[in-house]
Amino acid sequence: MVSFPNAKINLGLDIIEKRPDGFHNIESCFYPVQWTDVIEIIPSKENNFSSSGIPIPGDPSSNLCMKVYEALKKDFALSPVHFHLLKNIPIGAGMGGGSSDAAFTAKLLNEIFELNLSSSQLEDYVRPLGSDCAFFVNNKPVFAYEKGDRFKNIESVLKGYYISIIYPELHISTKEAYSGVIPQKPEVGIEQILRKAPAEWKHLLKNDFETALFPKYPVLKEIKEQLYTQGAVYASMTGSGSAVYGIFKEEKDIKPLFSSSYKIWQGILE
Repeated sequence: MVSFPNAKINLGLDIIEKRPDGFHNIESCFYPVQWTDVIEIIPSKENNFSSSGIPIPGDPSSNLCMKVYEALKKDFALSPVHFHLLKNIPIGAGMGGGSSDAAFTAKLLNEIFELNLSSSQLEDYVRPLGSDCAFFVNNKPVFAYEKGDRFKNIESVLKGYYISIIYPELHISTKEAYSGVIPQKPEVGIEQILRKAPAEWKHLLKNDFETALFPKYPVLKEIKEQLYTQGAVYASMTGSGSAVYGIFKEEKDIKPLFSSSYKIWQGILE
């Protein structure tokens, strides 16, 4: 059985406070985009995992897909399977590719083995594996809060807009990104800002990680400025970086403007 785990972007990201458990409480809007990986699960004599596409660091046995299987196997009699992941979503880009792979694996296993788990139960299984894993279970625009793993539904505010996402082959770890930020409660919250038209977001909707990462990696700021120069109604780094996106009212091919070494995805938002 095959599935297509997709990426997400962050519309704004406020880092509110550091938690006693060492994580941070954040507020953001998670919005799905159709830059996808491909995962296939088939019966096998023994559990194993393979991948192609973008190289995935670390031991294959510790991949999130395998961790999801092990979490479910504690409660259900799962027979062995083989996972193959075609990795297209850049790693360390702030787009939640690994988290999406985990959530879609859980949904596939739920279907294959007829576990009859509800969406909320699937969220509970994947939530410990990563703060934004649970988002990809329902995979709809949400206002995310606490660790980014609690949600409130919002309208699809960008339906029909065109998006360009640029990944400049620059990996930024979550640990590095958080090391440079100072948590603080914003004067105007993201929920309130998103009630305005996207053309009004430019000076209101912010990603707190940009403050620390743009001086360190000037190319990110340059990409954002270039997107505005090309007519984006809103542009931002997503998550903890390093992908940067621009939102346009109409289709616009920006690939010729950037290095051929960059990974770029363009499409219409739902």
